[in-house]
Amino acid sequence: MKKFLTFVIIIAFLSLVGWQVYKKMIVSPTRFERERRAIPVAVEVMPVKQATIQDIGYFTGTLYPKSEYIVAPKVGGRLERLYVDIGDRVKRGQLIARLEDAEYLQQVDQAQAELEVARAKIEETRSNLGIAEREFQRAKTLREKKIASESELETAEAQFKAQSAMLKVAKAQLAQQEAALKASQVRLSYTQIKASWEDGDDFRVVGERFVHEGAMLAPNASIVSILEIGVLTAVIHIIERDYSKIVIGQEAVVTTDAYPGRRFFGKVVRIAPLLRETSREARIEIEVPNPEQTLRPGMYVRIQVEFEKHPNAMIVPMPALVKRQSRDGVFIVDTEKRIAHFIPITVGIANDHWVEVVEPPLTGLVVTLGQHLLNDGSPVILPDSGPGTPRQDKRDPDFPGRDGERPGSGGRP
Repeated sequence: MKKFLTFVIIIAFLSLVGWQVYKKMIVSPTRFERERRAIPVAVEVMPVKQATIQDIGYFTGTLYPKSEYIVAPKVGGRLERLYVDIGDRVKRGQLIARLEDAEYLQQVDQAQAELEVARAKIEETRSNLGIAEREFQRAKTLREKKIASESELETAEAQFKAQSAMLKVAKAQLAQQEAALKASQVRLSYTQIKASWEDGDDFRVVGERFVHEGAMLAPNASIVSILEIGVLTAVIHIIERDYSKIVIGQEAVVTTDAYPGRRFFGKVVRIAPLLRETSREARIEIEVPNPEQTLRPGMYVRIQVEFEKHPNAMIVPMPALVKRQSRDGVFIVDTEKRIAHFIPITVGIANDHWVEVVEPPLTGLVVTLGQHLLNDGSPVILPDSGPGTPRQDKRDPDFPGRDGERPGSGGRP
């Protein structure tokens, strides 16, 4: 019996201990929250600012000439002279190269001789036509006087019509020989290869040379390429997220490793109407004036495009932005009571350093470090540099950091 009572007492004691442990496990999170709210948290703060903030897209791309074409002969032959080389300036209509033209000169001479034969044939036919016409008129007069027979009149008339037809044929042959002469002259002119273009600057530059003097060229064989580099085209590709932000006419800042510290400016001139399925990117072309021809086609460039700009915007540091119950917000510090209050906000432009607060209007100090330990109403400890003076965070725009950045100077990478 004693053993049984001892066993019951032990069971009751263990049950009581288990109940107390269970109560502590249930109550401890709430108590911990209360204790955490009660314990002051050391934080760093920064004031809410009024400044200009920009939404800037950063891209990389390649420079291309505004226009490029290949100079090639329309006829085949041996390249007798090449008057330009890589890097040479070329004027509109300038002679670039000359093919051996002996064969084409001979064709012109032959066509000229055949044209002279056709002209002589015209004169001969006209003379015969005059004779036939006079004979026809004489036979007609004699027939009226009953001197010539009807058959003689018909023969004279037939001869006259035949000579008229021969004159038409001779004129057609003359026109044919004139066309043949022009064709041979055109072929001869093709041996003089010139650089010609319709629009753009009067001067361009030779980009590449593909052959040397003495080479046998087939029709349309490449000789040199001609580039227009007074204006270049920078090509970038953007993703879906930025596609709706970019519009024709937006300004762009272009930089390249070839000229550190220099900035070139351009404008968006073309936006592809589709995104490639494989990359989900769209092609964007930016026209970059290059009057000094400093930039060159093929250079790798970095490009900044300003999507949006809000002057006098209300901004807070990016680290101040937190989420509570799926809502964006910041902790505003009541410096008198040393308490942090969570304020939900509507976010506007955001970049690596700053966030625009669209609403509600904010004033005072926001927590930039330690906010992950805070709840609404949590007490805070401000790191004072003097009595009652909060210490400025190193991201304060009035105190530029190591890079000297100010609000709105950066964007998404």
